[in-house]
Amino acid sequence: MKKRIFGSILAGLMAISSMGQISNTLSPYSQFGLGVLADQSLSFSRGMSGLSIGVRDSKFPNVVNPASYSAVDSLTMLFDVGLSGQITNFKEGDVKKNSRTADFDYAVASFRVLKKVGASFGVIPYSNIGYNFYNAQWIGSHEGDYFGGISDNYYNNTYKGSGGFSQAFLGLGWEFAKGFSVGANMSYFWGKYEKTVTSVFSDSYANTLTRTYSINVNNWKLDLGAQWSGNITKNDRLTLGAIVGFGHKLGADARMSISNTNSNTSVSSTTTDSVANGLSLPYSFGLGATVVHKNSLTVGVDYQLQKWGSLDFPAVNSATKHYEATSGILSDRHKVTVGLDWIPDAMNRKFLKRVHYRMGASYATPYYKIGTQDGPKELTLSAGFGIPIVNTWNNRTSLNISAQWVHNSAKDMLTENTFRINIGLTFNERWFAKWKVD
Repeated sequence: MKKRIFGSILAGLMAISSMGQISNTLSPYSQFGLGVLADQSLSFSRGMSGLSIGVRDSKFPNVVNPASYSAVDSLTMLFDVGLSGQITNFKEGDVKKNSRTADFDYAVASFRVLKKVGASFGVIPYSNIGYNFYNAQWIGSHEGDYFGGISDNYYNNTYKGSGGFSQAFLGLGWEFAKGFSVGANMSYFWGKYEKTVTSVFSDSYANTLTRTYSINVNNWKLDLGAQWSGNITKNDRLTLGAIVGFGHKLGADARMSISNTNSNTSVSSTTTDSVANGLSLPYSFGLGATVVHKNSLTVGVDYQLQKWGSLDFPAVNSATKHYEATSGILSDRHKVTVGLDWIPDAMNRKFLKRVHYRMGASYATPYYKIGTQDGPKELTLSAGFGIPIVNTWNNRTSLNISAQWVHNSAKDMLTENTFRINIGLTFNERWFAKWKVD
């Protein structure tokens, strides 16, 4: 029976992976770089704004730091699935617009394979792309401009984009000495995007110009982690964590096609250009620390750096008009996260005493530029609950619910305020317990 269930889980994860490129954003900012970077933390830590690097808990899988897999209890099989829904308010000047999106976020399993060795596998998002907007501009002079001329000619630009990137991973964590653990996630990294800019001109030529940027990626991704955990006082346990992600080329050609159509003559022409091996993942690393007081209060801090600034990105050269790898478009991304988790008394019979109460905040700098200006900075505030559920077999499941407010803003640009609800279920099944019958 367990083999059938295990096989069903694998099949389910493969089905989920086919859904992994459904975008969970309508942000115009997702047109830049690889899109809006996803929160790769799981449901238990999203109430703490994603605090993960120094988190070590046998009851919850933690894919951000694979060294934590070695903490999984030898008798249990963990499953964690999550989904989210969000409402975003876009504001530019006096214009406001709301949007709603929802998506299945991730599916992860974790279990013990050998003494002091834990494993995990699943599907998690990396980034999302999804937008659709337009603007209009006058051609030449227009009534009321500096020159006082009059022109009825204009053009509309329509911007559309969809896609995203995901990773299906298999990871191991090993406690090689008392308190010291290392781990690795090996991922199949895949995804695609298509971004189009359509310009419709109102002049007598009636031209429509469409530029399409696209790429299709199938590659790999490797992330390493380490943790040390030990008592620093009788009632306090400290965990220090570190993670490293290896940057590399993704082996896919970025393509641009330009189509020019005249609606009067029905004559059209298309030209194409490409950048060989045009996308890369950045080198990244992070440090984190948490303190657990009396197995009740957990407080921690994370710092992460992604070295996007050292990468080139495909763009049109304004001088040569060629599509080519261009430096200076991306920037290094820094992110700081603080969070806490408090459970009054895990062994108390009163329900509210066994609930986890969580809070957190994070601040991240942009990883791309818009023209010569930095993109929007990101501030996140979050709060949530971990609600224990016990079934008739005394197996513990946790329902994790959190709310996040995400604020993205840059000077003289679009401001985004997102209210997001995350819901996750962590199933804790005692698959490997040996039963005795008297």
